[in-house]
Amino acid sequence: MTYVGSGMICPHLVNLSTLLGAILSWGILWPLISKRKGDWYPADVPESSMTSLCGTRFADSCYTSPEFFNPSFQCIALIMGDGLYHFVKVLGVTAKSLHEQSKLRRSNNRVMLIKVTLTVERDAVADLDNAAVIDDLRRDEVFNRDSIPARLAYAGYALMSVVAVVTIPMMFRQVRLYYVVAAYALAPVLGFSNSYGAGLTDINMGYSYGKVALFVLAAWAGRDDGVVAGLVGCGLVKELVLISADLMHDFKTAHMTMTSPRSMLAAQAVGTAMGCVVTPLTFLLFYRAFDVGDPDGYWKAPYALIYRNMALLGVQGFSALPRHCLPLSAGFFALAVLANATRDALPPRCGRYVPLPTAMAVPFLVGASFAVDMVVGTVVVFAWHWIDGSEAALLVPAVASGLICGDGIWTFPSSLLSLAKIKPPICMKFTSGS
Repeated sequence: MTYVGSGMICPHLVNLSTLLGAILSWGILWPLISKRKGDWYPADVPESSMTSLCGTRFADSCYTSPEFFNPSFQCIALIMGDGLYHFVKVLGVTAKSLHEQSKLRRSNNRVMLIKVTLTVERDAVADLDNAAVIDDLRRDEVFNRDSIPARLAYAGYALMSVVAVVTIPMMFRQVRLYYVVAAYALAPVLGFSNSYGAGLTDINMGYSYGKVALFVLAAWAGRDDGVVAGLVGCGLVKELVLISADLMHDFKTAHMTMTSPRSMLAAQAVGTAMGCVVTPLTFLLFYRAFDVGDPDGYWKAPYALIYRNMALLGVQGFSALPRHCLPLSAGFFALAVLANATRDALPPRCGRYVPLPTAMAVPFLVGASFAVDMVVGTVVVFAWHWIDGSEAALLVPAVASGLICGDGIWTFPSSLLSLAKIKPPICMKFTSGS
């Protein structure tokens, strides 16, 4: 029900893209690869081996048991192609905007802008019917009245940097002190670029920055310590860059609602402190009650496997991949770039029908069933709009939220029952006729 509800509130393009990815992977690619057994990979090794089908689909160079499957490299290729394209796009838009602003300042147009602003303010005060302009002026006044001193930001970042440089190498012996210093030295530049680009394009590319840091640090640390060092460095850079864009969005909300930015910052600090306690406890509850990370279970934790596999790739390079895995991954990487370029090149009315590579990539890893659930949600919404569009526009969010919340709320009593070792009285499973 969670995925059906998610499909009801997600755009139709997202749901159909996941279905296309499910058909492409589990309907076409994996059956074709399985027929190459004995040619592309040895026929006398288990499929969970690195050199077998799971090396192409769920590649793993450290374990050979099914419990330690890694994600599909084709999934990673699609996500990386999509992320890298938007990463370059956002950087280009950011650089172009900064260049235009620099030219504007050099041409002394700032004086003209000030005069225009004063004229608008004077006209807005004289014309009380222009409520939008008056509201904007009032929001600017409230937001600037309680601005946060810059020295507070500098001091806080310096303090947190020192704490991280001291504690993180103690927590993870594979992480050297200079890895953390490098991450915190680059984070302000990357954070500015990401937050500025997110403000221009509404795309938060923090995950792409984290992936780049993962590959760099994994290769820097080497084969022995690269996996852990890459994952920790990825987490550092990703969170530092993500939070910069998130804070920008939050302060924008504060500006729109005439909320004091200091109050917003205080709320962020309280929420972060609560999360430091609530999040580990919640994770421990899930970890003890369910088999988190089981690729055949309900809580697959797919992104944990994706990032681990990226770290393995960064440490070992391409030599550990099975035969034809690299060409396939390169093809899907090119497919993601081509899909994004096609969407940007086509007119908006045509580009909106181009599939989304990241949405296509998820079924490669977690299976096709959730894609079917998402499409069920989109079919329900489509039929509801066809029958009564006004009612659907009003009630679809409520119905979808009810499905998601109902399924989510049941997780807590289910966790308690699992911790108490209480089994359901009956289970059903549908298998093929063979």
